[in-house]
Amino acid sequence: MRRVVITGLGAINALGNDVETTWNRLLRGESGVSLITRFDVSEHPVKFAAQVALDPLQHFQGPDLRKLDPFTMWALVAADEAFRDAGLQPATLAEPLRERIGCIIGTGIGGITGIEEQHLGLTERGPRRVSPHFVPKIMANAVSGQVAIRHGLMGTCFTTSSACASAGHAIGMAWRAIQWDDADIVITGGSESATTPLSLAGFANMKALSTRNDDPAAASRPFDKDRDGFVMGEGCGILIFEELEHARRRGARIYAEVKGYGSTDDAHHITAPEESGRGPARALREALRHARLDATSIDYINAHGTSTPYNDAIETRAIKLVLGDHARKVAISSTKSMVGHLLGASAAVELVVTALSVHRGVAHPTRNYTTPDPECDLDYIPGAAREFAIRNALSNSLGFGGHNVSICIGQVD
Repeated sequence: MRRVVITGLGAINALGNDVETTWNRLLRGESGVSLITRFDVSEHPVKFAAQVALDPLQHFQGPDLRKLDPFTMWALVAADEAFRDAGLQPATLAEPLRERIGCIIGTGIGGITGIEEQHLGLTERGPRRVSPHFVPKIMANAVSGQVAIRHGLMGTCFTTSSACASAGHAIGMAWRAIQWDDADIVITGGSESATTPLSLAGFANMKALSTRNDDPAAASRPFDKDRDGFVMGEGCGILIFEELEHARRRGARIYAEVKGYGSTDDAHHITAPEESGRGPARALREALRHARLDATSIDYINAHGTSTPYNDAIETRAIKLVLGDHARKVAISSTKSMVGHLLGASAAVELVVTALSVHRGVAHPTRNYTTPDPECDLDYIPGAAREFAIRNALSNSLGFGGHNVSICIGQVD
């Protein structure tokens, strides 16, 4: 079976509009959560989020500003960064080579920004005022299609959508496309721009969000006893996957090897996870099985860690089911404690972070973990970043619909 490695990274989120800024702020334990200012939240029960601060005018001009939803804009910017980081310029390659480069990117909600904007125009000014760009702007697959068009990528290309596991499934499909010899390179990840009046109200009214309006930076507190819900986040994570020998032949820098992928479903409830943790546990086991690793080979887990009462306890339960006694020796942290929950893009940003942890031998802390919960009794790296050798790591993503994904990456053997 062909081996797959990570050779390029790109990211946009509330901590920064590039990978290095994001990484350095994560290591310092900084929060990207703040009060929402881009729209009126005076009547919303939740008034904060982890928001992206990227000026589209610095990256796009004229028609593109009308044709692209923010979730697609962010993917295009992060894809540019990832290809630069990998030392690749696909558009300059001959067509037969570009036919071997794929693009698989996930999104949970897609162009909801454009949907809300155009619906407002429809109700206020009538159907003739709806933009002719509306449909191609807001459709979920615009994100993969536009990245492929920009870089001339002619291989397999599609979008995955499975709520908070969307990017995880995209990443798994990218891994398999290279394994199965359908591509030599696949750009993958996820993008989400769902911090809008409608989606904020929807998540708040279903009681999924933290309501710490008086202290937004302390609102996302995964695994902490006083957690009260997740924080809306937004952004994009992009990774360049490449066949190992292909990467070696061109002298590429390799961050980590993608070793395993597990995907399961709870088959229980559309929003609530099944309490035993068996669903995510099976995903973890599948990732380890594909990686041909045992539990004691795992040194670090980048947890789904949403900061909701149910999720954190159930994910802890799943980790214990799979890792047994070794679970207490594994370092765990939640990126969401600082960048919020990026919904369909969360798995992508978190795998970018996990790849850097493997490559550089350091893991960021879980911010706001101050009061231990008896149900969450593992090592969640409280306080400060920790330096240690990371041979292999897992990155978990669990989504509405009962979707569970776990990705195993590690050092190249």
